[in-house]
Amino acid sequence: MARRILITGASIAGTTAAWWLGRAGFDVTVVERAPVFRDGGQNVDIRGVGRRILREMGLERAALDRGTGEEGTAWIDADGRPRARFMTGQIEGDGPTAEMEILRGDLARLLFEAARPHAVFRFGTVVERIDDGADAATVTFADGQTGAYDAVVVAEGVGSSTRERVFPGDNDPRWMDLTLAYLTIPRTPDDDRLWRWYNAPGGRSLSLRPDRHGTTRAMLAVHGPLAEAQGWDRDRQKTFLHERFHDAGWQAPRVLAALDGTDDLYFDVLRQVRMPRWSRGRVALTGDAAWCVTPLAGIGATLALTGARVLAGELARTDDVRAAFTAYERAMRPMVEDAQGVPKIAPRLMHPRTRLGIRALHAALWTASRPAFRRVAGKLFGGRAEEPDLSRYEDGTAARKHA
Repeated sequence: MARRILITGASIAGTTAAWWLGRAGFDVTVVERAPVFRDGGQNVDIRGVGRRILREMGLERAALDRGTGEEGTAWIDADGRPRARFMTGQIEGDGPTAEMEILRGDLARLLFEAARPHAVFRFGTVVERIDDGADAATVTFADGQTGAYDAVVVAEGVGSSTRERVFPGDNDPRWMDLTLAYLTIPRTPDDDRLWRWYNAPGGRSLSLRPDRHGTTRAMLAVHGPLAEAQGWDRDRQKTFLHERFHDAGWQAPRVLAALDGTDDLYFDVLRQVRMPRWSRGRVALTGDAAWCVTPLAGIGATLALTGARVLAGELARTDDVRAAFTAYERAMRPMVEDAQGVPKIAPRLMHPRTRLGIRALHAALWTASRPAFRRVAGKLFGGRAEEPDLSRYEDGTAARKHA
């Protein structure tokens, strides 16, 4: 069995992989660029097989207890009046709001605390070089240290620098023509437990979501090609958002006022990561570094949990690292390709450019929210991608340290 494993990235995929590999008896080291563990981030939801994995880790109840408390989703007009409402519990399966809604940082923290007894975490450093040899991968870090590992797992984000070093030019991103900005703003007495989604003409939307930390999570979205914005600095991002939303209406002034002083703005031009392969030699990709499906797919966190679980399970089944990576990719490809199948017209339909288009969107959503159509709505918003068979990892091999 391969013994020494390096994981780069200490978010959802990296910490999940560390937990499973450490419990299986591997010697696991996790390195993270940030100087300390990062607790920030906006809403993610866990569905289907992701819930099962958390349950197997003994963390499902804790994740539910750390949920945002979001009770449903409402599309509203400029006066804040709901035009369509989808309440959790009224839809068969998960709707726009899943049963398990949790902040990215809260879920990652839960996984990190669970993984800490089973792995060594090193913060404030990154991989600078990987020399892949016949017997080990020799890794040089930015802090000058080196190490030899039987396998290296890259569990970084959509812009993974380690991926670009090992797989230069292989990523063929699919741009989704939607730019998102997330920030945390002060909560007001009028904020409720709904995800309130407001559309403004010009392909713009603004949404507010509850959390359990006494604040409100805001999202600004602009539809249209804008690939060049990915390279903007923070001041240019804020200027752009002010220019696009100063006349948007509803609570845009409140969000823009908070934008000026925020230190947790996350700005992203959505693009999928499209890789022809997820491994090379002793190095494998997982999570967003391998397949970022963007928030449009609605299962990014579920995929992170699932990919980490499958990769750890395959590494525990064989001493042949390359064979394990091949089996991992074979198991995960169908789920990932299904999730990446979101049509590019979807963000356009959800971001009409005219007031007439917004009224048509509200009418369609109102119809979908009626009792007779709720089953269809559940499939539309919460449909599962094709999930891998986890039963092949139930023989105890991947968890023989479970005691």
